[in-house]
Amino acid sequence: MQQIKTLSEHFTLLLRVRYGECDAQQVVFNARYADYIDIAMTEYFREAVGGFQYLLDQGLDNQVVSLHIDWHSSAKFDDVLAISVTSTKLGNTSYGFEISINDYISQKLIAKSSMTYVMVDTQNYQKTLVPDWLREKLLSSALLPIVNHAGVPN
Repeated sequence: MQQIKTLSEHFTLLLRVRYGECDAQQVVFNARYADYIDIAMTEYFREAVGGFQYLLDQGLDNQVVSLHIDWHSSAKFDDVLAISVTSTKLGNTSYGFEISINDYISQKLIAKSSMTYVMVDTQNYQKTLVPDWLREKLLSSALLPIVNHAGVPN
């Protein structure tokens, strides 16, 4: 797998923790972090590639083959999370990202994650090569905007 240079800038999604995502102590339930990462990756692909639908229109799809999360502290009800996505690796048929979840106000690290996707074609859902146009977008150092789902001024 070819390692790519980490982008100097990363994509960030601001997301507010909702009551229903928490346990009785108002701490985010651990399974919700995978949801947060999925939302961040959806928004990342919308900004970087034109969205998952664009991939589907090209006869391509992503499948998650690895998701690893390490927790460093807890998020709580009504916290604003800054979820940053950085492209980290690009192989022949797969690509990976590092995702960092921080408290937006204090900047305290809450969780770090690594995620790997494999590229598949939509005809038979078998692995296929990452096309050159997608490689270019994943290698691009273009500054991606902050996407704000939290409703806070940024």
